Amino acid sequence: MNYTKDVIKQEVKDQLVEFILLEFTDMLGYTKNVELPIEEIDSVLNNEAMFDSSSISGFSDIQESDMYLVPDLSTFKVLPNKVDDDQTVRFICDIYKPDGTPFEGDPRYILKRAVQEAEDMGYSVNVGPEPEFFLFKLNAEGYPVRQRNDKGGYFDASPKDKGDKVRRDIVRVLKDFGFDMEANHHEVAAGQHEINFRFDSLLKTADNIQTFKNVVKDVATNHDYHATFMPKPIAGANGSGMHCHLSLFKDGDSAFYDDTAEDGISTTMKQFMAGILSHASGIAAISNPSVNSYKRLVPGYEAPVSVAWSHSNRSCMIRVPTTRGKGTRFEVRNPDPTANPYLTLAVLIHAGLEGIRKEMDPGEAEYRNLYEVSDDSVPTLPTNLKEAINALRNDSLLMNALGEHTSCVFIEEKEEEWSDYSLQVSQWEIDHYMNH
Repeated sequence: MNYTKDVIKQEVKDQLVEFILLEFTDMLGYTKNVELPIEEIDSVLNNEAMFDSSSISGFSDIQESDMYLVPDLSTFKVLPNKVDDDQTVRFICDIYKPDGTPFEGDPRYILKRAVQEAEDMGYSVNVGPEPEFFLFKLNAEGYPVRQRNDKGGYFDASPKDKGDKVRRDIVRVLKDFGFDMEANHHEVAAGQHEINFRFDSLLKTADNIQTFKNVVKDVATNHDYHATFMPKPIAGANGSGMHCHLSLFKDGDSAFYDDTAEDGISTTMKQFMAGILSHASGIAAISNPSVNSYKRLVPGYEAPVSVAWSHSNRSCMIRVPTTRGKGTRFEVRNPDPTANPYLTLAVLIHAGLEGIRKEMDPGEAEYRNLYEVSDDSVPTLPTNLKEAINALRNDSLLMNALGEHTSCVFIEEKEEEWSDYSLQVSQWEIDHYMNH
């Protein structure tokens, strides 16, 4: 909805709103916020809310720390009482510098640049995400323990599925936020769950992913559980992904559908997929941004390893569902829910559009179970964060997509993460090497 300032001011008055929550996302994908009293509504709506960004990951240094939180009025929402007992209004914000220009390190701005590039080529993009999560129990002090909330499996029903009431409450809150909800169910691993909401435009979907993750965590806590989007919290069990279904439109029609093609897939769609596949290793640094991400991307647990595409083969990085017509799309299967959704969607779109511009070819669809292919005929995703970061550094398209500021700071941050991890000695190493 396109809210005006006057409509918003009347709404907060009618609903006796007391507080204003200004939300934004840092480089690592964490939601940040600052709360103001409702008496500051004029200042907020006039883009005068300032904050010190020097301690925010991926933002500015101390010498250039002052930034403005500019609310996107279309994101105005009085928070549901299930989320906040006090009458609070939330805005998702863009970050601006004191000179009135967008901050180049704002993840939302980086995605907006990708949206603009698609529009300049005559395209609009929709995306439907599938973020998975685990529910763990809490101890007496309210901290999570490594005990999952149930022993259920894929599509199991109650009483094996002990997360059904949690998921229903999550769905109720998301509907209050204006989400169009689809299905929810127990996932493959014990304690693992999935809730699906309807696809939308790139920016709206990235905003929705952040809202979704916050709501899941809040509602889980209300049920005395801890929700985690960690990609691989349990060794030997399936990890949590965030599959992204992408569809491209031109002049209102699907640019991915071709009713004259044997499989209904257009040349444009194949070129778009080829662009993403050609940049897969660098994209992984963004879509799979943690040390733990690569514990999920291993054979045997339904996560992709191979940089290839298929019609139904889930061992490939890209899968094409059977729906045709306006619903023609493909699913990028490697992203996980710890990824910054703004940066992830931005690099996917920039890579895909390059595929169209350069008329790239993704090759033939794979029908083999690539988990069982032992030769080097099919390239694979990076096996660890260090490999992914090196690939990103050497990928000029992705570095430009992120911008000089974010690409440099992101790589620096992740290299520190890898270095810190490399210094650790795990229990596995103790068990295997102590007797040498």
